[in-house]
Amino acid sequence: MGNRQSRDEHRALRPRGDLSRRGGAGYGRADGRRPRGREPLDTDRIVELLRQRYTGCGRIGQAAFTAIETACYDIKGKLLDVPVYELLGGKYRDEIKIYCDTHGGESLGEAGAHDPKEVYTPESYARAAREVVDEGFDALKFDLDVPTHAEYDEANRRMDNEAIEHKVSLVEAVRDEIGYDIDLGMDLHWNFTTETAIRLGKKLEPYDLAWLEDPVPPEKLDAQRRVTEALDLPVLTGENLVTPAQFNTYASEGALDIAAPDVNKCGGLGEMKKIATICDLYGIPIASHNISSPLGTVAGAHLSAAVPNFLCMEWHSRDVPWWNDFAKRTHGDGPILEDGYIDVPEGPGLGVEIDRDLAERYLTDGSDLII
Repeated sequence: MGNRQSRDEHRALRPRGDLSRRGGAGYGRADGRRPRGREPLDTDRIVELLRQRYTGCGRIGQAAFTAIETACYDIKGKLLDVPVYELLGGKYRDEIKIYCDTHGGESLGEAGAHDPKEVYTPESYARAAREVVDEGFDALKFDLDVPTHAEYDEANRRMDNEAIEHKVSLVEAVRDEIGYDIDLGMDLHWNFTTETAIRLGKKLEPYDLAWLEDPVPPEKLDAQRRVTEALDLPVLTGENLVTPAQFNTYASEGALDIAAPDVNKCGGLGEMKKIATICDLYGIPIASHNISSPLGTVAGAHLSAAVPNFLCMEWHSRDVPWWNDFAKRTHGDGPILEDGYIDVPEGPGLGVEIDRDLAERYLTDGSDLII
């Protein structure tokens, strides 16, 4: 190891107690029964312990496991003086392509007082798309489950012809504005019936979408498969699947063309790498769901660098002006995100440090900063 300490010496340095307080970039606790005194170098063992102790904890539990596991990787990288991507097997790429979650019109809350067709207009979608492309992104996504009618039956999950034509007009306007060299996804947020998703999808096939996301509720596997098989465009899903077994089921059933695991709620970097490997066996690329902080996004970037079938990762913070100032590189300089890409940090661990003053400034009422 040259001037590095031996593994036994590293173990002598192991942090005990709250992993967020020693060496990690800054993570909260899972709960009061944290893995106190466990060896952070034994990352997989800790994750297995958590799974056994908190069986059946669902998506919230998986997100908590992710925080602990990612903190362990950050600690391990700092002790061994290597970036996290090295601990995941090295990197396939130096920069990570980011797709920008983009919004046309107003928020759903503000739009409620107006005729939706006057809020979610083709012009508003085209204008937002142009702004994002001019900011350097060559991949973006819009929500397409916005309302068409001031009053409609949300319970039956069905769109009438007018609603479908409204959605098609939004996509057409975006393509007319930015052309076909830009990757363009559309998100339906699990809101529709199988027949509605297929009818809409068929109408969207001429616009060469990068994907149509979450057309039907996530628990309806057969419906998801039927939509995927019926459409001549890529169907993406996965943000509500949080285990390798769930992705294996969807992949083996032909229920998705592109997988979207969320790096911050699928159990951790190691678990997401298992998911990526399973998807790769079926020839399925990864377009990671990500609505997390700069720290979670950087963790996702390390994972994205270390899997062969990575396509792009989501960024959901265009309306947060201080996002790029929250975490600073510990090796080199430059913002975390620039021109639609993240250069994978090269510093030890995650390779970033939180700006404490900025974090303190934006704490919600009643919160404490634990770093």
